[in-house]
Amino acid sequence: MYIKHPVVNQLALLFCVFLIKPSFVSAEEPELRWWKGNLHTHSLWSDGDEFPEMIASWYAERDYNFLALTDHNVLSDGMRWMKLKDIVKRSDAGILDRYRERFGSAWIETQGTRGEDNYAVRLKPLHEFRHLLEQRNQFIMIPAEEISDSAEGKPVHINATNLAEALPPAHGSTVRETMQNNLRAILEHEKSHGREVLPHLNHPNFGYAVTADDLAAVVSERFFEVYNGHPGVNQLGDKNHPSVERIWDLVNAIRRDSLNVPPIMGIATDDSHEYHGQSGSRPGRGWVMVRSQYLTPEHLIRAMKRGDFYASSGVSLKDVQFSQTEKTLRIEIQAKPGVTYKTEFIGTLTHPDDDSKIGKVLASSPEPNPSYTMKGDELYVRAVITSSEPPEDPSFKNQQQQAWTQPVGWNLESDNE
Repeated sequence: MYIKHPVVNQLALLFCVFLIKPSFVSAEEPELRWWKGNLHTHSLWSDGDEFPEMIASWYAERDYNFLALTDHNVLSDGMRWMKLKDIVKRSDAGILDRYRERFGSAWIETQGTRGEDNYAVRLKPLHEFRHLLEQRNQFIMIPAEEISDSAEGKPVHINATNLAEALPPAHGSTVRETMQNNLRAILEHEKSHGREVLPHLNHPNFGYAVTADDLAAVVSERFFEVYNGHPGVNQLGDKNHPSVERIWDLVNAIRRDSLNVPPIMGIATDDSHEYHGQSGSRPGRGWVMVRSQYLTPEHLIRAMKRGDFYASSGVSLKDVQFSQTEKTLRIEIQAKPGVTYKTEFIGTLTHPDDDSKIGKVLASSPEPNPSYTMKGDELYVRAVITSSEPPEDPSFKNQQQQAWTQPVGWNLESDNE
């Protein structure tokens, strides 16, 4: 019954507010947890062979928590039409039917006459389709770009995640200068827009473009791809070039021993371009696991800048901790029944005057909860965990599933417990 008395009605309203809390309000602090994501993906907006929302749907349906579409020198923004004949040439004849089946005829925009040369499909920008796929605490999209530059006849590609607008390649006369100029532009963008942006160097061995010396010298670059799922990036190197993982240790040996600057950290990505067929750079090969309370671009990037993440091509970890007081790196593997694991603790020893001290295997363990305590002569220590299982979709011969933790012990006074 409604009582016509203002004081009584005000009290009744306040009583209802306290008793009936909105379902989306929670006073509890969310716990730290691992979020799975891929930070290197291509669509029809550049040289991929699938519509961007179809790609995002693929990742969301496979329990990824975040995805960055990183097309070359463009954000998926604005009005873009692509002729169907060009789409089919890049993909296959069934691409439009799959698109329609997933999102419905009303979603697809076309112009021109079907069957004619002028028949085109509109490529949807991120801000239009993200709302069809994003879910709180489940899946988000992050705007990003692969800034694709070159110098000295070599490709220099840097991803920038969480951009507000596309950045043009900054160019330079050398590979090193090109890296520096592009990173400067990214960091200026981050500052001017007041947002967290994550730059990372892509596939250093693609075209054998970026040497360890160059990467070590560009100290504003804190992240690079220790694993990239594209079969053409020379992951293992050759007789004249080190593997990508070896580059990681060479870079950090220089940075720690000669430059005394922060380490570079390792990311795993797909670099996916092809979503059909049996060859090429397909999705699902490499990812990062980031530990954060919140699934937002800002919290994910801040966690990565703290080094609170690991890279994976198949191995999952329950926990990674480094104790400052004990100088001990501890790992808990999320072991599968019937699968064996080998953890190698890798580091570089002080005064690395020969190659044998750089990226040295300091200890090895078959245990599910391995640990390593620093002895005092290590510049840093990291771990690589290798499974007895091969990946479902390997990118190179004899590949095994792996996970890579970040280098610790670099500066014991600043490492977190």
